[in-house]
Amino acid sequence: MKCTKKKRCWKSLILLAWVLGLLSACQPVSDAWVTGWTERAAHDQIMLVRENPPSLGQQRLLSQSGVYPDLGVFLQTRGAPDFLAETTTHDRHFLILYYLDAKRAYACRAKAASTRQIELTGPYRITRREVGLLREFKQQAAERLTDLGSSHATTDTAAPGKHSSRTPK
Repeated sequence: MKCTKKKRCWKSLILLAWVLGLLSACQPVSDAWVTGWTERAAHDQIMLVRENPPSLGQQRLLSQSGVYPDLGVFLQTRGAPDFLAETTTHDRHFLILYYLDAKRAYACRAKAASTRQIELTGPYRITRREVGLLREFKQQAAERLTDLGSSHATTDTAAPGKHSSRTPK
């Protein structure tokens, strides 16, 4: 069998199409892995919500607003919070949205693990101490971002109820 340039080109195109098909099939797995990673990283954490560069809190907020359409509508009305806390207990998922300037927080609770419905309650008043801690955390994150340069990714998380003098990542 004689091999010509046309045959080699054709074989290369078939191989390229096959590789691209395999890579595109991996995308849902990659997305699921990232979602699972961010979910584990977000569990029992208070996260800074920052759009640029995107923080873990921003990623989780976008992810959760995709899961819970009512949350997306709420965010369109109220805007993005400064901080997001997330936890799961007894098959119930909870989010707390902190708005520092308004000194208010809203609680979100998934009605059941298998539904896409969420119950929003609030606003609740944030104490002066909470506002102070969250503002300090936000300032530390901004300083660290400035120190590292905007090209480095940050996690910006802290465990609720656990406050350390360590600068957030």
